[in-house]
Amino acid sequence: MRSARRGAMVAGVAVALAAVLAAAPGSAAADPTAPPTAGVEVEIPGPEHGTLAGSGHTQVPSEGRNQPASRLSVTEVVADGEVAKMVDNGPTGDRLDIVVVGDGYTVAELPRFHADAQQKWAELTAVEPYTTYRNLFNVWTVDAVSNQSGVSGDPSADTLRDTALGSYFWCDGIERLLCIDQDKVDGYVAKAPEADLVLVLANSTKYGGAGYNERSETLGYEGISTASAGNEKSGQVAIHETGHSLGKLADEYFYADYPGYERYEGPEPADSNITTFTSDELADQGAKWHRWLGEQSPDGGTVGAYEGGGYYVAGLRRPTENSLMRTLGKPFNLPGAEAMIAGFYREARIASPVTATDRTLRRGDTAKALVPRLTGADGRQLTIRWYLDGRELKSLAGRTDVRVSDLTLRLLDLRTHKLSLTAEDRSPSVRDRAVARTMRSTVSWTVRF
Repeated sequence: MRSARRGAMVAGVAVALAAVLAAAPGSAAADPTAPPTAGVEVEIPGPEHGTLAGSGHTQVPSEGRNQPASRLSVTEVVADGEVAKMVDNGPTGDRLDIVVVGDGYTVAELPRFHADAQQKWAELTAVEPYTTYRNLFNVWTVDAVSNQSGVSGDPSADTLRDTALGSYFWCDGIERLLCIDQDKVDGYVAKAPEADLVLVLANSTKYGGAGYNERSETLGYEGISTASAGNEKSGQVAIHETGHSLGKLADEYFYADYPGYERYEGPEPADSNITTFTSDELADQGAKWHRWLGEQSPDGGTVGAYEGGGYYVAGLRRPTENSLMRTLGKPFNLPGAEAMIAGFYREARIASPVTATDRTLRRGDTAKALVPRLTGADGRQLTIRWYLDGRELKSLAGRTDVRVSDLTLRLLDLRTHKLSLTAEDRSPSVRDRAVARTMRSTVSWTVRF
């Protein structure tokens, strides 16, 4: 089994490994002695016919192949850059906003782009914890009109297409590495009201993708995932990349046949899902994923400390044998799911005022908030509580709106009072108290009768 895995990983990645194998700054595999290189770091997807989710990182030009901007007809100009809200779950400031931009779609193919965006959203939300928390997200589409259908490098390395984002396979000489012109992508992303995460869909069925997992200093999004719209396995690559950008997770795969990665000898890495500790040491020190040790994980097996991870065969350990951070098609493991939920709550709030909070509410008014419903298989919902001047109104638990007239008997003194709704997520998927403290939101109004 291991020899087959090694062969699958090594096949097709020799070019990448010669120039790469430097992880993101601060991660366990970063090489501080390596000379700086120009460009932007991207993760390379694993081989199409293997199982590994990735094949390391490489530096690529941020401007892609630096092709000149396409000239569009009047009809194309009208359609180019049009923004639509594909999934609407509330105000952008309180939701995690995903922006989807397509490349290689002509103006006549834009309906296909929208269908492809819907399909990739369905693939994403089929994976936990996205399934449970899908109502924390808004999804925007931005139409990018290309002069030609398809993208460069498909079907062959010498294939060139005139496209809006300059997407191309064979990036850095690696067939499955699908790169883009980041400035062109940003030009379209900026048209959306807000972006926390960006997905670029190439009009192609060819396997490939890339992870641009550095936060944008100008637009604020956490990262860009590229994927072939017509390739299901490419969608899995994109979900894996969100593990880096949203979950801040390290890769859990390792290079079994590459010199220099036989054993990690460095300090304990900052990444939450790789460690130098054994299971006993995690438990004794209360470190990393110690709260999950011994639990059955959705990716199979028991949470422990498995040798190999962070690109090293030994010296670093991962929580489970085969999570999505190592193997395509697998779920996130328990510590990974917790990290993803923490990432969701860095960008989203679970209570948003529907009734304005900047005025005093009177007898005829209703205090109303928007609280998203969870969609997990267990049917669990957020806890909603109401408070008046800090005292809980237990009879109102679970409601998202309250008429001020219902509070009349409590407000006969004619003074102003503070009415608050607090929504809290008590997910059993989160055991870290620091994370749990971020999973509540409060909306308050001033009321007077």
